[in-house]
Amino acid sequence: MAEKMPPSPGGGITPLQQMLASGTGAILTSLFVTPLDVVKIRLQAQRTPFSKALAVQSVPWGAQPATWKCFLYCNGLMDHLYVCQNGNGCSAWYKAPGHFTGTLDAFVKITRYEGIRSLWSGLPPTLVMAVPATVIYFTTYDQLRDYLHARMGSWSHYIPLLAGALARLGAVTVISPLELIRTKMQSQQLSYRELRVCIQSAVAQGGWLSLWRGWGPTVLRDVPFSALYWFNYELVRTWLCRQAWLDGATFMVSFTSGAISGTVAAVLTLPFDVVKTQRQIELGDSEVHPVTASKPSSTWLLMQRIRAESGTRGLFAGFLPRVIKVAPACAIMISTYEFGKSFFQKLNQEQQLRGL
Repeated sequence: MAEKMPPSPGGGITPLQQMLASGTGAILTSLFVTPLDVVKIRLQAQRTPFSKALAVQSVPWGAQPATWKCFLYCNGLMDHLYVCQNGNGCSAWYKAPGHFTGTLDAFVKITRYEGIRSLWSGLPPTLVMAVPATVIYFTTYDQLRDYLHARMGSWSHYIPLLAGALARLGAVTVISPLELIRTKMQSQQLSYRELRVCIQSAVAQGGWLSLWRGWGPTVLRDVPFSALYWFNYELVRTWLCRQAWLDGATFMVSFTSGAISGTVAAVLTLPFDVVKTQRQIELGDSEVHPVTASKPSSTWLLMQRIRAESGTRGLFAGFLPRVIKVAPACAIMISTYEFGKSFFQKLNQEQQLRGL
């Protein structure tokens, strides 16, 4: 029989323990999902290698033409924009060991010819950004949910919706400047010691608000996703517990609820994801070529343009890859997080009993 885990509301654990549980979940999720995106990037690189990339004049970094490429790395927890010059900094992803005929073939060949560690090529930068973002997000959600439960008795059904939206808004607002600075550091090949100079340069050129460029499209995609995810997660988890006659959610109940709610939220917010991807690429281009880059279009203009060029189906491009990635990421993250909270709850209860 599966081990029962106490329901989430009420907690019984400290914010530090919530942070440890969410941080562990983020690390495990990254470990499981990173290979999927490494393979995706390698398949993309095969279609558009650096030898065929557009050579442009890179004015701020010298008079010689440089070949640049911007691409998105998305591990299910968050998205990262990568800027590579002549393949530098991305050699693990962009070297060509052979021709891949598909996803499974890429997994097999990368493992056979480069070693299994190559499947985790993008793990370090993922952990640097994804773990702090996830810790802030999940801890804030739990704190907000418990706070609102104590003050919104008759509206408790909508608490996950509100808490999820506010938690994601806070996490995006905190992380957005860091992501922009990281993109600048990549494009200008700066070291971490030059971080302060990079920030001062960005603020001097565009003011403090310039650090939040790209915040709008991220909020439009992530905040509705988060609200829908937590609302559906709580509903599905409660329903599954009721069907199985459980007092509290088991690990498998949390895993299944996370996968279902993540899939629903991913599908419903897919148009915003398509727009966010284009806006992030524009943002990368503007960092690489600040003189020649065109002014980014507004989110709504981009949606209208995509719909005019590709129809409504264009707004739902990448449906299957997004679901394949987001569903397991959500399932692993939430089930690990709930298990971690359950562990700390039992630990605290044992300590209290020993103290009596």
